[in-house]
Formats: sequence, structure tokens, C-alpha cells
Amino acid sequence: MSSTRVDVAGAAPYAIHIGDGLLHDGALLAKHLRGRHALIASDEHVSPLYGDAVVAALRASRPDAQIATLVLPAGESAKTFDNFNRVIAALAEMGATRDACVHALGGGVIGDMAGFAAACWMRGIDCVQLPTTLLAMVDSSVGGKTAIDIPQGKNLVGAFHPPRAVVIDTTTLRTLPSRELRAGLAEVVKYGAIIDAGFIDWLEAHADALLAMDATALSAAIARSCTHKAAITERDPLEHGERALLNFGHTFAHAIEAEQAALNGQWGAGLNHGEAVAVGMVLAARLSTRLGMATPDDATRLTALLVRLGLPVRIPPGLDADALLARMRLDKKTAADGLRFILWDGIGRARIVRGVDESVVLQLLREG
Repeated sequence: MSSTRVDVAGAAPYAIHIGDGLLHDGALLAKHLRGRHALIASDEHVSPLYGDAVVAALRASRPDAQIATLVLPAGESAKTFDNFNRVIAALAEMGATRDACVHALGGGVIGDMAGFAAACWMRGIDCVQLPTTLLAMVDSSVGGKTAIDIPQGKNLVGAFHPPRAVVIDTTTLRTLPSRELRAGLAEVVKYGAIIDAGFIDWLEAHADALLAMDATALSAAIARSCTHKAAITERDPLEHGERALLNFGHTFAHAIEAEQAALNGQWGAGLNHGEAVAVGMVLAARLSTRLGMATPDDATRLTALLVRLGLPVRIPPGLDADALLARMRLDKKTAADGLRFILWDGIGRARIVRGVDESVVLQLLREG
């Protein structure tokens, strides 16, 4: 099996493996299992597709291993304390030792929740991320952010816990619904927006191929995105500086997601995460223009690319601007000196801006 490898350096180095059929590569999976205990945590959508293959591949290379499986509900609404506790209970039931490993097989929800459980069990055991969605491949599986949601906001309870490895099997994208593919492309676009203007050129040239799920184009986009995230997170693993740039659009996005959840009674209702990020990036670009940091042309170009990729670019109707602003005040990215945003001076030139005038933000939110 041929694959691309992206190395993440730093205090806890690990490798990102990208290629076709890697979930069947027992030697690769076993390489990252230090002890005898392996828990495969997945969800009700992904487990029937790939769970047996992962167990079989791991067992073939490590016949001595004690392998358990846990299937959780799918969707953002499952990222709760109750399901986190189910992962912890599964580890306890199998008697997982400190050299055990949790394999997070699924999208960002499973990766976040299983990773957080791994961070907490015996104060930290290994986690191997096995992302099966484009969004998880290019974003949440890399960098070690783990968390669950609470009613007050998204990802407010969690820990930094770098994975032992990330194994990206690009063949899993063949079973990905088109809406989820588009959601993942929002996070791909983000890397061009914040740090790599040439990537925006590439995405504009390859938009049709990406939407058609062309394997070569998708693999190239994943590798380029992971390379950027790896470089940023190894320089700033705990988000004390540069890593915050990866939150471009996310302050708006998380407010949208949290307010949707409050109105609908569950997380994941309305726009999904990638769609909310698309809207958030456009709002961040428009705010940058309003503050005199960038020209309107940059915001227009970003908006056009996201629309071409089939993503929303406006706040959904029915969300109150004042309520969204209140959510943003609680966001993790807010600091003592007020609202903190990741804005830009133009495509590929993002920066942190602190103490943004709330009245300007509120007016932008009211415009939608």
C-alpha cells in the first residue's frame, strides 16, 4: 500500500499516514499499539462499514492483543458527558492498562470524544486517530484537541492530547455523503485563507475535481492541509499564539452551532460544523473589510469559492444577532480584553485581533 507521510514534530511527535486502504494495513495499525489493550471506538454509521476490517487487521498483526469495540450514537448531539462516560466504562471493563490505546474510528465527534477519554483514562493513554470524514482528516484528527460539548457551548470541556498517530484511509471518502464532503472542504479552504494564498488558486482550479471526489485531487488537498496544520501545531501545541489562526471563522461558527442547538434542543441541528465554518469565514472576511484591514475583493473571492463548493455563506434565518453575540462572549477564544477574532489582511494573511468593538460585530450579525 503506497502512502504519504506527514511528520508532526515537537514534544510529542507523531506521524500522519495518508493513503488508500490503510485501515486494512494491520502492520501499520499494530505499530502504534504499545500494550495489549486496544479499544476501537466508533459510531453507528461508521462501525458497520469499517469496524470489522480494523479489528481483523489489528488482530492479524497482534494476535496477542485484547481488542474491544464500542459503538456510539452518530452526530454532534452525541458528544456528551454520557457518551464520554461510556468510553471510560469500556476501558474499565477491559482492564485497560497505561499502555493501552483507543482507536478513534469515525469523524470529528468520535475523534474528539474518544481522544478526550484517552486523555483522562489513567491521566493519559495512547489514541490513534482513524478519521473517516474529510473534515476530520484535515482538521480535528491532527493537533491533539479533544473535547465534548455542553449546553453553554461547543468544545468547552476537553484537553490537549496529541495522538500517537493519525491514519487516513482515503478510500473511506467513497462512502461519505456529499454534504459531509462539502463540509470538509470548508476546512480545506481555511488553510488557503489563513496562510497559503497559492492554495486558494489551486482550489479554484480544482473545485470541480474535488466535488467529483477525484482521488488524486482529494489526496493532494488532504496532504497540503495536514502539512500546514502539522507545521502550526508543532510550533504552538497549546494554542498560546500562532495556532489560534486555525480558528479563522470559528468564533462565528461556534456561536451559530450553539444557538441552533439551544433553539432545536440538540447539537447538530441546522448547519453542520463545516457549513457553519464557511459562514464564519465569510463573516470574518467581511469584518476585516469593515475594520479597514482588507479590501472587499478578498471577501468576494472567498465567498465565490465557498459558493462554488456548495457551501452556505449567510447566517441561517431565525438566529438572533444579540443571542449570537452572547454566545461569542463565552467562546474559548474570548479573552479578558474582550472579543478576540482571527481576521485577515487579505487572502493568506490572517492574524489575531483583540478587543474588537462589539457594536461593529453586532451590526454585522444583524446583516446576516
